[in-house]
Amino acid sequence: MNPCEPSIVAHYRYAVTWSPEDEGFVATVAEFPSLSWLDADRFAALEGLDRLLRDVVADMCARNEVVPLPFAERQYSGNLKVRVPPERHRQLVIEAQEAGVSLNRYVNDLIAH
Repeated sequence: MNPCEPSIVAHYRYAVTWSPEDEGFVATVAEFPSLSWLDADRFAALEGLDRLLRDVVADMCARNEVVPLPFAERQYSGNLKVRVPPERHRQLVIEAQEAGVSLNRYVNDLIAH
């Protein structure tokens, strides 16, 4: 998908939460962590952020800047490399052995729960 198509904005990961500090609803979009919109109405907060994001994406496209793809449009390999201290690695291997599964399956189960 072309990140400069106007319809792409609907594919981003939006969230609207109440902010006690601001006494209003804050709309955010995960792919653009520096953007937010505050409003007393939660729907207005989302609409405000949507308009802002459309302007930001259009401006980035006009400047030939790289526009982040929505998480939903990205391809994932399924490979996840995690660095842990050697002591933790050893402990995970022992726990996996005791559970009778591979280290990969053991860690995957830990992440899932």
